Amino acid sequence: MAGIRRVNGKCSGINPAVSCCRLRQVQALLHGSGPATPDGILCSLGIDSRYNNGCTELAEYLFYGLYGQNQMPLEQTVEFSDDIMDDVILLIKAECVHLYCNPKNYSYLLPYASHWRNLHLYCMNESEYEDEEAAEEFKISSFVTMVQDCCRIGVPYSSQGHTQTFDMFMVEKWPLLQAFALEGIGGGSFFTMKYKLIDMSDKLWQVYSRLDPVSLDNLLAEDLVMFEKQWSCFFSSMDLETHQSILEISEAQAGLPFHMFYSHGLISTKITDKSKNQQPFVLFGNHSSLKDLESYSFNFPSESHQVRNTGPQGSPARHMILQCVHPKGPLACSRTYFFGTTHTPYLGNQNTEQKKTDVLLLSQIYSAAIEAVLSGIKCYSISTSATKAKDVAENTFLMALDSVDLSPYRSLLRSKCEFSIQAVNKQGMLIPLTDEDSRYVVKTASLTVHDIPGLQYDRGNQGSIVFSESFLESSINIQQRDGTVSSDSCYTILTTTVPRYACWMLESDVKWSELAQNLTKKEDGTCLGTVLTVPDAAYVFSSSRLSTPEEGKIVFFSEGLLFIHSQYGSITLSKDHISSIKFYDPDSSGVASLFVEYDSRLLPHLPFPLHSSDQCLVFAILPRSRSHRAFYSKVLSGWKNSESGLTLQMVNQEHLSWNQKNLHTKLQKLHDSQEPPVAKRKGSLKSSYSQIPEQEMFLQHFALSSISQEPILYEHLGVLFPSAELKNPTTGKGDKVIITIITGLPGSHKKRLSNFLIRLNEECGRWVVYDPEPESFSACHLQQYLSSFLKQDFDTRTKPCLLVISPGYADVLDVVQAVLFHPDPVVQACFTIGAVTACVNPLASCMEHRFAFPKLLEQCSQGIVSTVVFTGLTAEEKHPLMQHVQQFVRSANPTAAFIRAERGAVTRSQDMALILSESSFNEPQMLRARYVLYPGWCKGRFFSGSGTLVLNQLRVAFNRPLERPLFVTRSKAIKTSLRPSPFRGNVYNVWGKVRFSDSAQLMEVSYNAVSGNLSIAPSKSTEPLSMGPKDISASFLIFDGVGLTEDGVKDWLRLCTKQQQEAKTKKTKSTLSPQEIKSIHTIRHLDPLPPGHFYNGYHYVDIFGEKSNLHPNMDEFIKEYIAEVNKEIEQFNRQLEMQRQPDLFEP
Repeated sequence: MAGIRRVNGKCSGINPAVSCCRLRQVQALLHGSGPATPDGILCSLGIDSRYNNGCTELAEYLFYGLYGQNQMPLEQTVEFSDDIMDDVILLIKAECVHLYCNPKNYSYLLPYASHWRNLHLYCMNESEYEDEEAAEEFKISSFVTMVQDCCRIGVPYSSQGHTQTFDMFMVEKWPLLQAFALEGIGGGSFFTMKYKLIDMSDKLWQVYSRLDPVSLDNLLAEDLVMFEKQWSCFFSSMDLETHQSILEISEAQAGLPFHMFYSHGLISTKITDKSKNQQPFVLFGNHSSLKDLESYSFNFPSESHQVRNTGPQGSPARHMILQCVHPKGPLACSRTYFFGTTHTPYLGNQNTEQKKTDVLLLSQIYSAAIEAVLSGIKCYSISTSATKAKDVAENTFLMALDSVDLSPYRSLLRSKCEFSIQAVNKQGMLIPLTDEDSRYVVKTASLTVHDIPGLQYDRGNQGSIVFSESFLESSINIQQRDGTVSSDSCYTILTTTVPRYACWMLESDVKWSELAQNLTKKEDGTCLGTVLTVPDAAYVFSSSRLSTPEEGKIVFFSEGLLFIHSQYGSITLSKDHISSIKFYDPDSSGVASLFVEYDSRLLPHLPFPLHSSDQCLVFAILPRSRSHRAFYSKVLSGWKNSESGLTLQMVNQEHLSWNQKNLHTKLQKLHDSQEPPVAKRKGSLKSSYSQIPEQEMFLQHFALSSISQEPILYEHLGVLFPSAELKNPTTGKGDKVIITIITGLPGSHKKRLSNFLIRLNEECGRWVVYDPEPESFSACHLQQYLSSFLKQDFDTRTKPCLLVISPGYADVLDVVQAVLFHPDPVVQACFTIGAVTACVNPLASCMEHRFAFPKLLEQCSQGIVSTVVFTGLTAEEKHPLMQHVQQFVRSANPTAAFIRAERGAVTRSQDMALILSESSFNEPQMLRARYVLYPGWCKGRFFSGSGTLVLNQLRVAFNRPLERPLFVTRSKAIKTSLRPSPFRGNVYNVWGKVRFSDSAQLMEVSYNAVSGNLSIAPSKSTEPLSMGPKDISASFLIFDGVGLTEDGVKDWLRLCTKQQQEAKTKKTKSTLSPQEIKSIHTIRHLDPLPPGHFYNGYHYVDIFGEKSNLHPNMDEFIKEYIAEVNKEIEQFNRQLEMQRQPDLFEP
């Protein structure tokens, strides 16, 4: 399920489902109300936050593998410093995310962030980034824009293990927040004076503890491998001991690998509070009482308690209990191992009853404890009730005691039995099972039978038996066809590769084993007949819970076989104990399995961990081995002889029981794991990936359950889990109407593409187009339209084809949910989506730099959109904008097909087939992606949200024609008037139907300000049937932009009409211009002079000799001029009033 790609067991890719899920977990912290809930969470890396550990921890969580301790090595071609990589600002809001980065770390961050809903990306182009001063100003202005609508801002102040007292004044010292106070480019005030800071560390730590597919992969690939390595070290050290030296081992010596692993790990965790946590221990014999367990401290393991002196009454110990704990993780498991074997090899002596030794009795009690723990885990995974699991485990323990004839001790052992389940977070800290977060963490189920008395002889306390496993459960909700919701659960035991049973032979066991091995030295007269082969490597296995494939040496005899094991000793199987033998050899490269069914008389001579209810052993003979060749050349003919007393069948796989097939599969997987044979049985534990065949199914299950608890439709299970066997599989789409959805931003030429498709495919059926006005999307309107669609009378000979064009900045997921989840189930059942295609015009995709228009990536969503059509710059493949947009979209939808169609003109038939596909939407990979990326989509409950930047749309209707030249000029001027962030007042698209004064025909116009593309074409009245809303006005235009006002848009439109002359204002002496006064004088300067004045050729002179350049009657001339002019103005105004044109927006 959108799984993680692995190379050599390591994560080599990014899981979009986990990236989105982790972001939603952080955003969930912002959904509350009240003063303690911030409007956003700020994360700044590097020097901008003074290398704050809390911010780094949040970045490590969201950009797993890029930051923190588990940082993946970057490509060798990277030539920039860590400071460049840390040049990141992240502001997470409840419905959107703001991300600042630079052109150099952009390509590393994009794969994580491109699937985030409503991403606001602030990133300069490469050439712009070269100016360091401009780059710093851009960073500060971007930060100011991010926080402008916030009041309370959360900060991940501390990291786990580095808890610090929150101090907002220390945060104020961050260089980024200091820059906020800069005048001009910053906010102009101290950050903490304008915003309230809230420490979100504790709440984020709870989010980090939640397991998801990525953290589980790290747990399996790193923590579990290291954990298993400690067990391998333990077995290696123990296997070096002989049956004599093993008695001298002390508890401290045996537990050294666990002690070193745990104590050294605690130092690096920096988490000192381990008081409530599990701790490792190794205790021998009667030194494992309840009192010893409670008082044990791993810091002071005992040197004085040895195997030789910790048994009953000072005798050698019969068992040991041990527990290994991962110091920095949730893994822990405990085991009980034994000193001495439980059987004696059959050497011809008939012993039908098994002697009840202390080792056998303890092994039987231990086996019952294992059954109890496993049944408790199964019950808990189904019910999630620790109480029910405890009851089931205790009952199973008592029933298991009955099955091994220990019924007399039921009441005694029941009082000493304690079962528990504990939840452990990723730091190894215990958390209550009642905590909501415990659902997604590892749990440890354990059972202890303490202070076991001597059951046969009154020899005092024998100590305790313990067994525990770490497990993880997964539960998904399934909605059946009748609407009911049921739960499907599964679990995986993470520590199952740690052997559940182990024993080391003591002196008496070695003697019996040597006697059995001497049979190979006798030529005839043995209880097994004559020797046919020499010892060679093989594996023995059974269906017992205690059994794991054990490597040893196998020797074939004419009347039986001998298996020699380094710890169990020798195991002999005679014809007297064998019921039948099946030999299954699949091919030359596969493991050959020899299934030996035995009767109960063999049990005293068979190690207890190999006892199974089906009384069957399987011996694996490796391909191309000496024993494989010898079996065919010597053994096969001898055993088929009736004198051998053995019944041998050569069988095919279909003749094997289910249990036998399972045993063979596990052995084959073990062989395929490419692990070399090892002489010492537990020298190296196999990887969990090869050892646990059920884990692959669990990982698929967990990939869904860890994302969300939203239900899964029953009919989709077969696609999500291909191996699932479903009843009544779903039928095909039948006669449903196929819906093709075309989506795209304004200016993407999506309508041109739809018209092009219809013209070329008219013969395929009758096309019906749903093309609403490019305003905000209305799910209710679309659903009403679908209902009315079914009431139309269509020609029964042709199948109607429905084309839905999503409006404007609609989220394509909202359109899909509206189509698929119609409130009327009858209507819902009549439609199905064939394909969703997104149109992208690179020239109309970005507002500035790499800041994309809202919903660009959402309209190309993975799992929804199968084809992306690029409708601009198709001939310029190397154009930087084309390359950027293609990289941007490809990161958001890695599986979509890319098509180039300039202005929507598709030229290839195969491209046409992709767009009009009837099945691509329901392909398995698309369905899986929808479930993990958009939880709740199958019930129409996925909330797409919106970004901070909102483009509003205004529809303006009018009746008067526009002037074409003025409209063209004013439209093209919009591009040059676009303002940078915060973009307020910008108009980005104009669309509508208008009439121009030079033509009576209705024209369809569209203009995209970013691309500068203006289209004016006659409105087609003979379009395919469309049931979108009709225009009630002769002319209308729809404007979309940021912060548009109706008055502003109307003023702009008035400038596109023929301008009406305005009424003139009457003249006064004060309003006359110097030119007018000069003109009056020029006309009247020769008029007669009044008495007492004369003109000397240069000036007007009065009787007193005063000279003037103006005529003495100039004031009278001006009055006469004003009266004449005002008379004309009055006449003009009267005529203008009689010819007044109505305003563009008057009815």
